[in-house]
Amino acid sequence: MPKTAVLALGGNALIREDERGTIDEQYDNALAMSKSVRSLIRKGWRIIIVHGNGPQVGNLAIQHAESIDLVPAQPLFALGAMTQGAVGSLICLALHEVCGAEIMGAVSVITHMEVDADDPAFDHPTKPIGPFFDEEAAKTLTVERGWTMIEDSGRGFRRVVPSPGPLAPIEAEAIEMLIESGFVVVAAGGGGIPVIRDGDSMRGVDAVIDKDFAAERIADSSGAQVLVMVTGVSNVKINFGTPEEETIFNLTPEEAKKHMADGQFPAGSMGPKISAAVHFVEGARVGVERFAAITTPELVYATVDNAHGAIQGHRGTKIKPPKPTSSESAAINA
Repeated sequence: MPKTAVLALGGNALIREDERGTIDEQYDNALAMSKSVRSLIRKGWRIIIVHGNGPQVGNLAIQHAESIDLVPAQPLFALGAMTQGAVGSLICLALHEVCGAEIMGAVSVITHMEVDADDPAFDHPTKPIGPFFDEEAAKTLTVERGWTMIEDSGRGFRRVVPSPGPLAPIEAEAIEMLIESGFVVVAAGGGGIPVIRDGDSMRGVDAVIDKDFAAERIADSSGAQVLVMVTGVSNVKINFGTPEEETIFNLTPEEAKKHMADGQFPAGSMGPKISAAVHFVEGARVGVERFAAITTPELVYATVDNAHGAIQGHRGTKIKPPKPTSSESAAINA
């Protein structure tokens, strides 16, 4: 039976910290990711790619802010749709170049993600987006556009928006049909376009869905066996930046939750990835094996498929359940 892996690319997987974000830089990074995808395809894996859009949508927001006297500014959910198309196109082109005839094709699906209109996140915007403004401009934007503005680390004022939890991708059936037909699918870019139910219709809302949580929803709805958070670090670490810093290669969900409770994985960095990984692993049906992983684009193949060289030190971090005891195995197989 074919296996499905969902790869969640962080925005910094396409725009590295030392890069400006030119199209050539992003494309080169997409090519590196595509080589790992090709290796997995050759081993029989079906692939869904979910990408972040933090740098891209931030850049687009700056362009809109600078040109507001020339063209009407668009709402945030529309900017998310724009970057889904742009980044999805770039990833698909890279996949075609690297994989060629080895794939049926690469398809980017503009994906809407349903959220709960009563999600408490709508009352407490926390996600910074877009450019920095001085205090006077921030006050003007608060009055004229109804934005919530906060001072951000002494660098100026930024808009903050809600970050509700995703419920389900609207295009789940279409994604599944494409995967079953042999296509590599790019979906839920930037966490998906957030929409809420309004009677028999849906409408976009200004919010940002965490890409890792959206990837978990895509992985669950597609019946994937593996969820990989692709980021700028090869492994999860605990006691980061201290003399006791330790690289972690294997975590059980319980161990991961304990580390989170101890404050090892901050909400602004590794926290969402660990939370999404635990939710995915613990959501498996009885008797179904699946795991999550966190690593760099270059180590995706070694981490997922236990390829040659995928030993400690040469692969990323895996989050998976502990092996069942003999009595638990007997009970499952009874």
